[in-house]
Amino acid sequence: MDDDDFQPPEPIKGLPEMPPEGEKILWQGKPDWWRLALDALLVKWVAIYFALIAFWQGLAGWLNNDLGIAVASAVWLIGMGVVACAILAAIAWVQAWATVYTVTNRRIVMRIGAALTMALNLPYRWIGSASLQMRGGGTGTIALDLLGSTNFSYLMCWPHVRPWRMRKTQPALRCIPDAEHVARLIAQNAKAQVTVGVQATPDASAIAAE
Repeated sequence: MDDDDFQPPEPIKGLPEMPPEGEKILWQGKPDWWRLALDALLVKWVAIYFALIAFWQGLAGWLNNDLGIAVASAVWLIGMGVVACAILAAIAWVQAWATVYTVTNRRIVMRIGAALTMALNLPYRWIGSASLQMRGGGTGTIALDLLGSTNFSYLMCWPHVRPWRMRKTQPALRCIPDAEHVARLIAQNAKAQVTVGVQATPDASAIAAE
């Protein structure tokens, strides 16, 4: 079974239509699902929460000299925590599986959405700046600050957004492998667009690493 068995027909995987003449695909990728689970769905913090509650319930039962209830409560809460983390991890896996990020010499395209698939087409002239936040293992997130009134729904784009930037949503290539390399590609080609005279403001080439 292939990824495309459940996706709308695409002339090129990740692109809603054939790229125009002269446009070249430089990189395609998708989020690392486990890093997405940790960063976007906060699996680690959910696990810690359930572990603390289980410890507290167990301690309370032990202090009340009712070891049976203490053990039963702790086991039940730990089981609930495992189920919750498994559900969140599954959501992260599905989101990563359904996602394709594409960087070309002219734009960034984000095919996102597990239940409702959509494609964000972001020409470099729309991008005022981009921020790179590195994580473990070389993965990182590249958030795109868009120029002018260009905006997207935070909820529709989640988790492919910079967290908590709701007033002005920043689409983001979340938790991608080799993020520094991808950031350099974006920086080089955004500058190239300005150099060749594509309609863009001078700020559209600014790529800042945070």
